Amino acid sequence: MAEPQKLPGKQPADPAGAIKKMPWYQLSATDTLQSLGVQAKVGLSSAEAQARQEQYGPNELVEKGGRTKWQILRDQLTGILTLILFAAAVISFVLAEHPEEYIDGFVILAIIVLNAALGYTQELKAEQSMAALKRMAVPHVRIRRDGRVQEISARDLVPGDIVLLETGNVVPADGRVLESTNMRVMEAALTGESEAVDKDSALVFTSDKALGDRRNMVYSGTVVNYGRGEIIVTEIGMQTELGHIAELIQSVVEEKTPLQDRLDKLGKYLAVGALILVAVIFTLGILRDRSPENIERMLLTSVSLAVAAIPEALTAVVTIALSLGAQRMLKRQALIRKLPAVETLGSVSVICSDKTGTLTQNRMTVTALDIANHQIDLVQRPGEKHFLLDIPEGHKKAETILPTLDLLLISGALCNDAVLVRQDKSPESQNDSEQQCQGDCSAVGDPTEGALVLAAAEYGIMKDVLEAAFPRVGELPFDSVRKRMTTVHRTPQSPAELPTSLMPIWERRLTTEAPPYLAFTKGAVDGMLAISSQVWVEGKLEPFDASWEERIQTANEGMAKKGMRVLGVGLRGFDHQPTQEELQSVEQNLILVGLFGMIDPPRPEVAEAIGLCKTAGIRPVMITGDHPLTARHIAQQLGMTDNDEFITGQELDKLSEVELIEKANRVSVFARVSPEHKLKLIQAFQSQQLIVSMTGDGVNDAPALRKADIGVAMGITGTDVAKEAAEMVLLDDNFATIVAAVEEGRVIYDNIRRFIKYLLSCNASEIAVMLIGPLLGMPIPLLPLQILWMNLVTDGLPALALGVEPAEKNVMKRPPYSSTESVFGRGMLTFIIVIGIVMSLISIGIGLIAYNAGDPAWQTLLFTTLIFAQLALALEARSEEESLFRLGVFTNRSMIWAIISTLILQLLVVYVPFLQTIFDTDPLGWQDLLTAFLAGLGVIVVVEVWKWFMRRRSRI
Repeated sequence: MAEPQKLPGKQPADPAGAIKKMPWYQLSATDTLQSLGVQAKVGLSSAEAQARQEQYGPNELVEKGGRTKWQILRDQLTGILTLILFAAAVISFVLAEHPEEYIDGFVILAIIVLNAALGYTQELKAEQSMAALKRMAVPHVRIRRDGRVQEISARDLVPGDIVLLETGNVVPADGRVLESTNMRVMEAALTGESEAVDKDSALVFTSDKALGDRRNMVYSGTVVNYGRGEIIVTEIGMQTELGHIAELIQSVVEEKTPLQDRLDKLGKYLAVGALILVAVIFTLGILRDRSPENIERMLLTSVSLAVAAIPEALTAVVTIALSLGAQRMLKRQALIRKLPAVETLGSVSVICSDKTGTLTQNRMTVTALDIANHQIDLVQRPGEKHFLLDIPEGHKKAETILPTLDLLLISGALCNDAVLVRQDKSPESQNDSEQQCQGDCSAVGDPTEGALVLAAAEYGIMKDVLEAAFPRVGELPFDSVRKRMTTVHRTPQSPAELPTSLMPIWERRLTTEAPPYLAFTKGAVDGMLAISSQVWVEGKLEPFDASWEERIQTANEGMAKKGMRVLGVGLRGFDHQPTQEELQSVEQNLILVGLFGMIDPPRPEVAEAIGLCKTAGIRPVMITGDHPLTARHIAQQLGMTDNDEFITGQELDKLSEVELIEKANRVSVFARVSPEHKLKLIQAFQSQQLIVSMTGDGVNDAPALRKADIGVAMGITGTDVAKEAAEMVLLDDNFATIVAAVEEGRVIYDNIRRFIKYLLSCNASEIAVMLIGPLLGMPIPLLPLQILWMNLVTDGLPALALGVEPAEKNVMKRPPYSSTESVFGRGMLTFIIVIGIVMSLISIGIGLIAYNAGDPAWQTLLFTTLIFAQLALALEARSEEESLFRLGVFTNRSMIWAIISTLILQLLVVYVPFLQTIFDTDPLGWQDLLTAFLAGLGVIVVVEVWKWFMRRRSRI
């Protein structure tokens, strides 16, 4: 074993005990081995491994101490509104003189318990991100120690261990590649790139490289999906890229949503207002009468009114509205994990989206074919899942194009190890091997090869049928040096040897008869040009000269600029089956047939969703770890950007904070970014008081999902880590679902504003009645229990009905409201004061007339009139500007049933004897009920006039 050099020192403050990070990708394999004191063919000795494990600790993620369950529960019970509700419950119990008067206090306590239980459950779920990240750990790995291969727990890996990897293995730690036999690693979870990355041990980089470009490194949590190799472990545990993401996740501080902030402020306003109200009412009362009986009565009355001023139902109604919204979102394929996120969606002003799987289909797809003199696009028509050849009917060149397309697609399907899987389970398809894909088809294997197989299948060339007619008799596997693959097939020499599904191909076959054996080669275009001597041109062979090379290079570069991966395909004929020796020289003097252009294409519905975002004043931004050209091309296709500008992660590192904000506001495409870059971009937006949504599916997205105001994870392709870090999960992985959820969020926020406006207007009217009545020489207009009853019935069912009000017509045609907007913003406070006073004056006026006339039921009439007025307001509160008559009185059926139920309850209080005793009411005549009803109509007229002025001001 080589003499161990001093390893990069342990940082004592690091709980993981990991080594200091080095740019291992800038070291050769030999230098890396030397730096870590290891011989590749021997590995570490058991004693050295034990010493390093004691120094660096286990290969596992370390979880920082989060909040305990008791701390989470405590936080739920110490909010401003919750403390106010506790005070209201205590006062209600103190004021109660009869058993039935305890109802209000128990209702308030039930509301507190419900809210605490919901909040506790949601917060507990939010603490699970690290648990999901730990589940990505690999249980056992094959390593070389003491000169022999052995299997150990991945937890026992140390820096310097030699790990053996093969297809299907999850990489257990970060490492430098020592050997790679066609090893490809799928790194989408870390980088967002949808294509597996070829690993090359010989590469040594001299400059900084983004994670996705370090082709001589492998990273913990990624998957080997082809080939095999050996690596030397360079980082373990928290020092790996996965560990770095864990650190970022745990460093993100959860912040309150805009709604939570607004409700906290509202709670403070109400607490201060209630204290002032107690003092004012009590003072006014004792100034009129200082007798001990009146002082006691005024104390009870003022405290009762203070309780009435607090909308006890507010938190319950908010919770129910959010829950109903979450159910509606679930029907639209959006699963809400944290209830406050429902409303936050409605305030979103920037949607930062990952590319792969969210904006795109997360599958490599052939979207362009290039044959001599022709480039043909494959298009996805509206409503279609598949990409079809876009050859206009009657194309004058169709007869010469089609045979060449046959040959290109056959070549791509045969020189291929992917397997076609038919999803159609009908008996006919199972019994007929030539059955076309009647339902859906997929491919198992390398994503690039799968794309070629599916392209042929869409054209009617099924790989399993094709292989039966063209059996493979030899092959040269792909390797990373040649960057190509060759297969040799026996060809059918007569129609009798062809399945019926391939007969159309035979009927338009080429003038030159196919030789008995064909070798098909596919690979990187540059390499294919170097081994081709002829080119296939519409059924004829032409010499491959400089003009053809220039034309093909131009086509190659054009597709590459669109972010496509381009493969060339060629063939060579043999009159006999090549021997094993001949196979080694088969890749020369090829006939170049054409090029395939492949990309992970945009989802067809996303472009429309992006347009809807822009109409709604929401800015979509792409933040991806994928290649910049690919990202820009997809963004342009979707309408996210109309220019060629993009910024890479390395460029972001060079920007100051001010420059970053300027770029973030101007550029819509950010590529080759790391988890830290995503956090920086989100912070840049949030520093401008913008509400940011972040979508993603990979482990690398988790910190940004936690940091964003609303994190959105993919339900199908998303990792558990991403889902646990997010507030919302898209069950269909569709960006368009986010836009639908934003619409629901806006509706919910509008509805929350509606019932806050309604509840506080009702409470303001009750307060004004109690203040104005004594000033006009009246006794106390409302008794304490009447005030509490009014709160219970008018603040209950009608407020809940406002929570299910349908969306207004312009909900997605206006920009989002500012996150700093006060809960009383846009004229709400003025409305509450004015309409509250109007309702109180109408009620006081009617009660005063009855009182002066000596009517013993004057207080009951005032009480009932105020309730009727508040129910009329509930109808009008359904829209801030739209007329009730334009909305339609009966379009919210829940509101109609709420009003009818409340009216029945009030009539029971007025006419049922034992309730008359409890609430000190007197029966009313039909004239009194008509008066109360007309008072309600008066409120409707006043609010309709208010709305008319609001609409007029909006048009100016």
